[in-house]
Amino acid sequence: MRLAAVFTFVFSSGLVLSRTFKQLHVVAPDTQHVLSSGTSTHHRRPLPAALAHLKGDGFQTGFVAFGDSYSAGIGTGFKEKEDDCRHGLGAHGELIRADLAASQGGPNSTAFQFLSCTGATTQEILSGGPDSQMDAFNASSPVDFALLSVGGNDLGFFDVMNACVFRFYNFYSGTCETALANSQAQIEGDEFEQRLQVVITEILDAVRWEKKPWFFVTVTGYARFFNDVTDACDGMSFGVWWNGPKLKKDLRSKMNAMVLTVNAKIRKTIDKINSRFTKDKLVFVDYDEGFDGHRFCEEGVKEPDYGRADTWFFLVGGRDNARNGTQASHTSDLETLSPTSILVDPSSCLEPARKSGDWGELALCYMAMAKARDPSLQLARGDLVAENSMWYVPTYYGKTFHPRSLGHETIRDKIYEVWRGLDVV
Repeated sequence: MRLAAVFTFVFSSGLVLSRTFKQLHVVAPDTQHVLSSGTSTHHRRPLPAALAHLKGDGFQTGFVAFGDSYSAGIGTGFKEKEDDCRHGLGAHGELIRADLAASQGGPNSTAFQFLSCTGATTQEILSGGPDSQMDAFNASSPVDFALLSVGGNDLGFFDVMNACVFRFYNFYSGTCETALANSQAQIEGDEFEQRLQVVITEILDAVRWEKKPWFFVTVTGYARFFNDVTDACDGMSFGVWWNGPKLKKDLRSKMNAMVLTVNAKIRKTIDKINSRFTKDKLVFVDYDEGFDGHRFCEEGVKEPDYGRADTWFFLVGGRDNARNGTQASHTSDLETLSPTSILVDPSSCLEPARKSGDWGELALCYMAMAKARDPSLQLARGDLVAENSMWYVPTYYGKTFHPRSLGHETIRDKIYEVWRGLDVV
């Protein structure tokens, strides 16, 4: 077997200590997570039995990431030009790839197929569709494990954000109660669970798991967005139009409950699939507690607080909180759209936006439609558009409520924590 000690975990004491913006320091090479071979002089942690085949003997390591924008890392930076899936340099899959590459001796030692795409549902992962992630997957390339994040788009996250928080389409966004009820009905139904089972079955079949007993799928959940205990946030709003909906405690509690219910649904499905095998083929990573203290509406925070780097979710147009050592490789998303862009043509933008599932395209289209229906509408903040009243690119709006770079670091760390908790060799 190849690659035996790659996932021996080595942690420098400084890596995960500084979390606030003022405390961020350049990450030196020796503070990176190193998944090292047996020759390392660093302190070693036990290797999960599921990864015992990873030997570091010159063969190439490989893995694949499937899923949605929470896996794609929207908003966490890109080099030169952002791709259509809005892949971010700070995505947790990219962080894991970098750790593996550092452990294996260089970037060419690790094959990473980054197939996650903003707006994706289970349908876009399944084979046979026009944007199928499974059809793009090269199973003949080295692949030792898979990452998967999916469910938010299937179960109505954006509709809830739109109706309850931002109201991009203003009065025409529908009621918050209806959006929450629709999401709950989808969560309680069987359709998502059935599609998720098919997705995972397709992944396992594609890699011919019976010939790769070490292969497994790591499925990540989602994190609650709000501190729902404090009353101080009740009068605050993230609405994009003047006099938008308030972030009342009851709303925050309901939206948090939605996230926890989605996580429970995913976990239940994973348990059901694992029951079919003599040895588990999937692990679930619940990173929610890792976001404690770093959600919206924390004590003493006046929302929207664009200066608080210790919030691990993006605001509309908010900057990333990548560490100083990686900031230079993050390109701004403050580009603007042409006034004639089809993305903001109120007469035709909705159907393609819905088809894409891209939160940014949906937000842009709804705002353009709202303004066309009522030109007197006033934006809640001037920074929602450029100085010349032109709309920004979709990522500016679509990254909202997605993890920032420090959030993705936490997701990565929670994945490693779960891996360490598996049977060890």
